[in-house]
Amino acid sequence: MAITATTNVGDVSLNADKVSYDLVETDVDIITSGRRRIPAHSGILASASRVLTNIMEKPRKIHGGSSKRVIKILGVPCDAVSVFVRFLYSPSLTEKEMKTYGIHLLALSHVYVVTQLKQRCTKGVGESVTVENVVDVLQLARLCDAPDLFLKCMRLIQSKFKTVEQTEGWKFLQEHDPFLELDILQFIDEAESRKKRRRRHRREQNLYMQLSEAMECIEHICTEGCTLVGPSCNLDNNNKSTSQVKTGPCSAFSTCYGLQLLIRHFAVCKKRVDGKGCVRCKRMIQLLRLHSSVCDDQSESCRVPLCRQFKKRGEKDKKMVEETKWKVLVRRVASAKAMSSLSQSKKNKSEVLFKEEAEDFIRIRNKLI
Repeated sequence: MAITATTNVGDVSLNADKVSYDLVETDVDIITSGRRRIPAHSGILASASRVLTNIMEKPRKIHGGSSKRVIKILGVPCDAVSVFVRFLYSPSLTEKEMKTYGIHLLALSHVYVVTQLKQRCTKGVGESVTVENVVDVLQLARLCDAPDLFLKCMRLIQSKFKTVEQTEGWKFLQEHDPFLELDILQFIDEAESRKKRRRRHRREQNLYMQLSEAMECIEHICTEGCTLVGPSCNLDNNNKSTSQVKTGPCSAFSTCYGLQLLIRHFAVCKKRVDGKGCVRCKRMIQLLRLHSSVCDDQSESCRVPLCRQFKKRGEKDKKMVEETKWKVLVRRVASAKAMSSLSQSKKNKSEVLFKEEAEDFIRIRNKLI
């Protein structure tokens, strides 16, 4: 095996291009669990690991009359130690070695502070983690201070908890490490809580976007007219729509159509006129009030009915709690409206840029032809 580093052992200079491992006398023996001796060079080991450097700087003990220093690496398979030592000489691993000794190499890389090997093992072990061994890998990741691998195992347990709960690793964990079990259950509970909050946030955002779209449709109906209902200037004194209406549907037809039906009902509802109250009319009044709160027209030229009246009245007769909730609703609907306008402007801008690029491409191609 050729040495891929340049170092000095005694008076000999090792160069990866000229000298092979077998031609240089070793001065360290690494003893494994199976009493196997792996010869190595102190210079190579010291350059790869500061922990091994500290070990070799201690006073040397003579074993059996040998002048070589002895380093014991126990608790892992002999072949795993061989792969570890070979990595210190040449930083490379095969897929088979990673699959077979990845867990052992991760432990060795952590103990002897071999950062490059630890990064590779963290990635390799993470790719091969399964439901059956995820609890064991999780414990190892915690001991070896591998946060990325630890988080990946946590997420796998959270997503496959019913299956993991039946494994021997989980049963062993329950008996011998209840604190880690508690951490896992808290992680799962927090993940579920975050998921619920995200779902609730998405529902709220969808509601605000729908209300924002409804505000735009109300302005659109009362200003331009749309299919069933004409603009407010075309309404007669009896609040009945005239025949001067827009013939084609708008882009937000479903929302616009529902508002048109609501407006037509609001115009002829007898319960509203009699003061008995009507659910659909109350809903329409709430929408008109919301419009007046988000309306930016300060010149009193807004053509939406009751807009100026709601602005002047200021809702002074409402309770403070309801007023605060209403202000929050108005602020969020206004924010959704601004985001919608921004996204629409970006979309229009991108379409213009794409059109210009297409025209430039056609013009250049015509010149080349």
